[in-house]
Amino acid sequence: MSDFPIALHGAQIVAVVVGGGAVGTRKALALADAGAQVRVVAPEIGPELEDAARHRKITLVRERYDSDVLDGATLVIAATNSREVNAQIAIDAHAKGKLVNITDFPDEGNFHTMALHRSGDVTIAVSSGGVPGAAARIRDAIAERFDARYGEAVSALRGLRSKLITGGGDRWRDAAPKLIGDDFCSSVEDGTLSEKVDSWR
Repeated sequence: MSDFPIALHGAQIVAVVVGGGAVGTRKALALADAGAQVRVVAPEIGPELEDAARHRKITLVRERYDSDVLDGATLVIAATNSREVNAQIAIDAHAKGKLVNITDFPDEGNFHTMALHRSGDVTIAVSSGGVPGAAARIRDAIAERFDARYGEAVSALRGLRSKLITGGGDRWRDAAPKLIGDDFCSSVEDGTLSEKVDSWR
């Protein structure tokens, strides 16, 4: 089976995470960090989720799972400690046309999450055929090179692109090949990209 990777706009996601344990907590907080509206449904809630709710990052629903909690969700994550409940969530979510991730049996869902590295506007996601430990190792190796310098570089390019496009004409079309050419990575790493960006301001 081949994966089809996409990047969802966090601020436009309404996510329901069913399960308040370690896995549900990790998934809920990652979604909240991406700007999603997150509802966590579980009869028992851990301290990290309690803290996130106090800071209004997530909403807590202290109940056992019922299919009605999926209404209005963009995506659903089943992360309970019950195989039967997770399987039922898969059935209900598919019936309602939701994106659904089943953490203990990914093949029951229609998506899985990837190992992420973020640096400002740069997001790198790694999938490794259902072996999450390998994905995490690969992500960490990538993160060593693609550090904060890349986040800063992409942020500067985004601002410049917006300015040049708003100004009309073909200036961004002229600038892009010179700024994002074959030497892009080396210019980020040796610090010369900022000089190139400044020359187009």
